[in-house]
Amino acid sequence: MVKNKIKTKELSEEIQQEMSESVEEKVEETQSFLKGFFSRPSLSAYSISKNLPFIAFLAVLGLVYISNRHLAERTIRSIDKYTREVKEMSWDYKSLNAELMKLTTQSEVAKRADSLGLEERRQPAIKLVIDKKEIK
Repeated sequence: MVKNKIKTKELSEEIQQEMSESVEEKVEETQSFLKGFFSRPSLSAYSISKNLPFIAFLAVLGLVYISNRHLAERTIRSIDKYTREVKEMSWDYKSLNAELMKLTTQSEVAKRADSLGLEERRQPAIKLVIDKKEIK
């Protein structure tokens, strides 16, 4: 296998001349191609008017594409907005639910009842049993 070597010699004048000529030829070819492309009879007024319906179709298609893109972006923005609102409402629900759970504990109810002058019953409730026979 051949190893990479650094060339220390400069290119000869003949090779440099050939390279510059080939570059100049390529530049001329590019310029002549552009001139030929835009000065062709295929871009005449007749050919443009002949293809006008197709050009109009492409323009309408482009407008539909642009409007569809704007509609999609607007929809994405509204979805993001509603997602943030749902998250915020979820946080509010959780905090209100936790606060309600705290307020309905027995100790909190007893504190609020004390301020109204009510006392917590220390004995269990008494169950009254009445026979149907006694009612008659």
